[in-house]
Amino acid sequence: MKRRDVLRTGFRGTKIIVFAFVLLLWTNTIVMGSADAAYVGSSTDNVLQQMQLEKKNSLPQGFVYLDEVIPTAQFEIRYYGDNNFVGKRIDGYKAPLAIFSQSAATALKAVSEDLAKKGYILKIYDAYRPQTAVNHFVRWSQNSADTKMKQQYYPLLDKRNLFKLGFIAKKSGHSRGSTIDLTIVNKETGVDVDMGSPFDFFGDISFYDTSLITKTQKANRAILKEVMVKQGFKPYSKEWWHFTLIKEPFPKQYFDFKVE
Repeated sequence: MKRRDVLRTGFRGTKIIVFAFVLLLWTNTIVMGSADAAYVGSSTDNVLQQMQLEKKNSLPQGFVYLDEVIPTAQFEIRYYGDNNFVGKRIDGYKAPLAIFSQSAATALKAVSEDLAKKGYILKIYDAYRPQTAVNHFVRWSQNSADTKMKQQYYPLLDKRNLFKLGFIAKKSGHSRGSTIDLTIVNKETGVDVDMGSPFDFFGDISFYDTSLITKTQKANRAILKEVMVKQGFKPYSKEWWHFTLIKEPFPKQYFDFKVE
């Protein structure tokens, strides 16, 4: 074999080795990122959330990270990304993590176990919410010119009325640490169960007593509601995804530590 042929063959071999090494690194990064983060979903927000997360582990006493309590759950923390009614990351969300009071997390784990028997897993959109984030919502509501997400989240409403209509609160139960926004996912297919309206859609179609959805969609909402109520959570009539632990440990305390 000529010298230049040997060099050419060696070069091709080197390229193959380099490519294999890069592929291995890329695969490990994806696997490790997915395992450490445990955040999945179909939106662009979830792509951002596929990362290795170093938790601060300095939570106030009585609080836990939900992915450590319910590792089977999916997490799509909307206020960490820009797919939410404001259209940008919300103040106070430094990581796509769900934090919950220990008492509420224990009850939610029982919910997860009940649902698993029926063929479902939980998808969590939001849990503990800092008061800083709530203040961000208030400022946003006062800017009438900002209607970036109107068509997706509140097409029939004036954003200035969202507080009065009960869709947003200046003091949120989420800030007490035992209120959660969530849905259910088919365990076999990984597809979100059809609830008739998306999370955080502000309108009558999100009410439990709405006549705007099908019998099947009502039945799907009932699956989630019945299991949550069984384990001690109280539903909110205007938002099918919203539940609060009845015996919440901090009923009058509003926290403002960051989600990190």
